[in-house]
Amino acid sequence: MEKYNSVGVDAGGTLIKIAYRNDQQELSFEKFPVSEIAMAAAWIQEHFAGAEICVTGGKAKQLHDLLNRPIRTLVEFDATCNGVQYLMDMQKLSDEPFVLTNVGTGTSIHFVDKQKHHRLGGIGVGGGTLMGLSFLLTGIQNYAEIVEVSRQGNRKFIDLKVSDIYEGMVPPIPGDLTASNFGNVLQHQTTRQNSDILASVIGLVGETITTISVQAATQNGASSIVYIGSSFIGNDVLRDTVVNYTVLRGAVPTVLRNGEYSGAIGALMS
Repeated sequence: MEKYNSVGVDAGGTLIKIAYRNDQQELSFEKFPVSEIAMAAAWIQEHFAGAEICVTGGKAKQLHDLLNRPIRTLVEFDATCNGVQYLMDMQKLSDEPFVLTNVGTGTSIHFVDKQKHHRLGGIGVGGGTLMGLSFLLTGIQNYAEIVEVSRQGNRKFIDLKVSDIYEGMVPPIPGDLTASNFGNVLQHQTTRQNSDILASVIGLVGETITTISVQAATQNGASSIVYIGSSFIGNDVLRDTVVNYTVLRGAVPTVLRNGEYSGAIGALMS
């Protein structure tokens, strides 16, 4: 079995994300649901017997107890921002100041300028909101199924757009902006498909994330927003919502490739 020299782990609230490299400095990734944290620990023990381990994230203590061996720990925000910088360098993206929006179970927002960063704040709307509301409204709790069903959805009779309010008039702001998520429900009291409901749930989450990100960028003199996080894994509906709404709100979006592993990469590179 191939042995590795070092490993970085981001033990988050939803996923255990792992980044590692061998003697040739090849970067690879692995992930486990947090419900399988014991399995993740066993996998790490099997593959990284003699490696240095650095862990970040809210479940770092729990993972440490399962590993029962010396590890290093790193502050989550530092690990994430360092990992993002590494990925942006690898992908040859601009190093201009930007807002970093990390969409995991909730959402954390940072301002990044070169090697400096500071946290601007966060909101409780994120992947956890998407999962919870989807289950409450439709009974569907499988993430992949939620995304698949939502692809067939139409938000027209659930969400209220600015153009709906200014019907027959020229609105003072773009008509495609959402005036009220779920604000059209009482005006159209019909039986709705799960696909429409789930599309609107993802719209609510994506637009909330985008709105606060654009406001943060404006307040900090940045035009670019970099989005990362496990909520984008396999979720093209959320990604497209965030990208399109960011452009509509006048900012420049980037959904960073492999961005969900930023914390693990930052731990590894430390």
